[in-house]
Parts: sequence; C-alpha cells; structure tokens
Amino acid sequence: MKLVLQSIRQTILWTLICGIVYPVAMTLLAQLAFPRQANGSLVLRDGKIIGSALLAQQFTGSNYFWPRPSACAYGTGAAGLTPSGASNLGPTSGQLQTNVINNTAAFLGGNSLPANTPVPAEMVFASGSGLDPHISPEAARLQIARVAAARGLGPDKIAALVDKFTEGSQWGFLGEPRVNVLLLNIALDEMAPKNPAPPSKT
Repeated sequence: MKLVLQSIRQTILWTLICGIVYPVAMTLLAQLAFPRQANGSLVLRDGKIIGSALLAQQFTGSNYFWPRPSACAYGTGAAGLTPSGASNLGPTSGQLQTNVINNTAAFLGGNSLPANTPVPAEMVFASGSGLDPHISPEAARLQIARVAAARGLGPDKIAALVDKFTEGSQWGFLGEPRVNVLLLNIALDEMAPKNPAPPSKT
C-alpha cells in the first residue's frame, strides 16, 4: 500500500509540474519575450489577419512573386486541402521527374526566360513541409522583369524592393539568404495599391 500511495503522489506531482506549471510558465515567458512569434508571426493588413510570415501562400498572377511549389497545395488543415507535408517521391520516381520538368517549364515560360536559364532548385522542388514561405534572392530576381511589367513599374524599383526584403543568414552564419514571398508581395501592393486585390488569408 505504501508503494501504491507513493506512485499516486508522484503521478499527481509530475502531472502538475509537467502538465500545468511548465506549460503555463513557458507560455507566459514566450508572450513576454517573443509575443509576435509566440502568436504565429501573423501578418495584418487594415487590422485583419491575411496570413503568417511562417506559411507560404499561393500566388499565380503575373503581378506577384511566386513561391516555391507545394506538394500539399499550400494546405494548412482547411477543409478540402491536404495536410502539410512533402510528396515523399524518391529520386527514381517518374512522377518526381515529371513534376520537375513541368515546374521548370512553368517558371521559364511564366517569366519569359531563355530555355537554358538555370532555375533555382526551390522553384522546381517542393519543400519538405509544403509551406516554406521563402525563396532565394536568385529566384526572386528572375521574376523581377515579369512583375515590373505587370505592375507598370521600373525593374530597378522592383529590384530595390527585393534587396530590401532579402534576409541574411540566421545570426550571420546559419542558413542562406532568403526572401519571404508573402511580405514581399504585400510591399508590392503598398507600392502600387491600384493593382489587384491583396493576398487573402490562408
């Protein structure tokens, strides 16, 4: 009976510590130290949530920068969408080869680029999550001419915006430079507000 009572007390104690005290403490700490990140890095426009800086959205118009392909149709759990994830297609998969060929052709054709233009890997391969919000600066620069023409703006002006939204490596040494597509497209709409409607919340 003594061992039974000790087990019950230990169960109650560690349930309180690990199930209540620790989560509450971490939640309060996160809200105090990193409130934006703790709440999902939400992006607001006119007081309305239109997305998250951590999640990709689909942009297909010629007047927007395009994100990398998504194997889950940029799904975030909404009804009718595939949950986030990769395609899980192996390197010998015929479907993967077809996807790469189609994505390459779509990127080159959509941006009126010569057929021998090297296309950044992230524009032909889907990310592991299907929701990667970033592309490389090279991928963004290859889209400048198309976006500038659609927006009626000078390429130099669009290029300067890409440079402004190019993020460096994390802490100066982790990862590669990258561009957040959602934030860049929002800045485009602010630069030329008479163009089509802003991105909608995913």
